[in-house]
Formats: sequence, C-alpha cells, structure tokens
Amino acid sequence: MKIVIIGGSGRIGSKLVVNLRERGHNAVPASTASRVNIITGAGLSDALRGAQVVVDVANSPSFEDKAVLEFFETAGRNLMAAEEVAGVKHHVALSVVGADRQPDSGYMRAKVAQEKLIRSAKTPYTIVRATQFFEFVGGIAQSATEGQTVRLPPALMRPIVSDDVAAILADIATGEPQNGIIEIAGPDLIRMDELVRQFLVASKDSRQVITDPQARYFGALVNDQSLVPGDHPRLGPTRFADWLSRSLASR
Repeated sequence: MKIVIIGGSGRIGSKLVVNLRERGHNAVPASTASRVNIITGAGLSDALRGAQVVVDVANSPSFEDKAVLEFFETAGRNLMAAEEVAGVKHHVALSVVGADRQPDSGYMRAKVAQEKLIRSAKTPYTIVRATQFFEFVGGIAQSATEGQTVRLPPALMRPIVSDDVAAILADIATGEPQNGIIEIAGPDLIRMDELVRQFLVASKDSRQVITDPQARYFGALVNDQSLVPGDHPRLGPTRFADWLSRSLASR
C-alpha cells in the first residue's frame, strides 16, 4: 500500500516511514526536502498520485499565533484538495490532546482549525491526538526558566515517547478510517512540575523547579484536565523513567 507521510523527514515522520517500510508498505516521505511544499502546493499532486493513505505529521516552522494558524489552515486546504483529486481513501493527522481545552494558546487554536478542515473534507479520516512527547521535556523546562529557577504548574500530564507515537500511527494508518478522534498517551500519569524535576535531577542540571499553579504552559493556563486524555486512550508501553535512563546513557 502506498502511504504518503507529510512531514516525513521530521521527528515522527522519519520514524513512521521506517516503521511502515518494515511492515512491507510503500512509505513515501513528503517534505520540502523531497520538493513537496504543502503551503504553495508544489509537488503535492505528484507525491499523492496512487496513494491510498496520507499521514500528516507536518508542523509549523513558527509558533507565533498568526503564522501558525496560517500554516495549518493553508496546508490543510491544499492537502484536502489534493487528496480529493488523487482519490485518497484515508487521511490521518497528528494533533494534540487537549487542543480544544486550551483557547489561550495560539498553537492549540491552530490545531483545532486544522481538525475542523479535516472533518469538513470528503476524504475519510482519523485524527490522532497525542500527549506531549518525552523528548520535549527539556523544552518545557527551558520555556519556564528564569535564572536558576523553573516555574511550572502542577498540571497532570501523561506524556509519550515519539517511538511509541510512530508505532501507533503506523497501526492506525494501515487500519480503517474512524472518522473521529483517537487519543494516545504514555503509561505514566505525572504532574508537570515533577516530570521536569525528575528530568533536571537525572540530567544533573542545577536549576530548581518552583511549583506555581498560576504559571503558564507556553502562554496558557492549564489545570488537571487540560493535558490528559479522556477515558480509554490508546497507551504506548514506554515509561518515562526507562526512556530517561536510556537517553542519558546514550549521550
């Protein structure tokens, strides 16, 4: 089966390409590196020719409110139009758990707009909402750093490793369209401040985490319902502590 991965050279996309090829599928990465531009539409029709499935894991190069909204809306319109012409049978898109519960975040508003475009199109679809990736914990710490302190809210999280995201996406891409949302997460329920604290201690980073319920998460106020999936999410098997020990050992 020909499966085109939009954003196929990125963190998730490159892993997904390998995963699908190991299962015997014709996984085709599509990105600016392969002369496919989802904003201008250049190369898109050629890339989608003969494809049964398209998996969109592309991300905006800018997280500024206006730029990120324009990226997801423009890319979404171009993809939906090209898929209809190509006769694509299943559109899979990677989104974010809690996107519709964080209206203060311009990025989340953009993901909601992307989801709306997908639902209104003619191509059968599955939207996969994932929790935060283990690999982003350092970025969360950096975004909240002031001098030697890291100020974070104690909001509940259920983060997942990118390898597990790619494996689950491969399962979904080779299955039937759900015409709805699937939530995926990791096995550990943990508070954001504690997650970052464990990361810093294990990394021998001297910064201190300060717990502040009013601290913002990339500009948004969050609570215990903001970042965790609902009932019965699909869970990846990798625990944060195991990933942390492996990733530090490989440095």
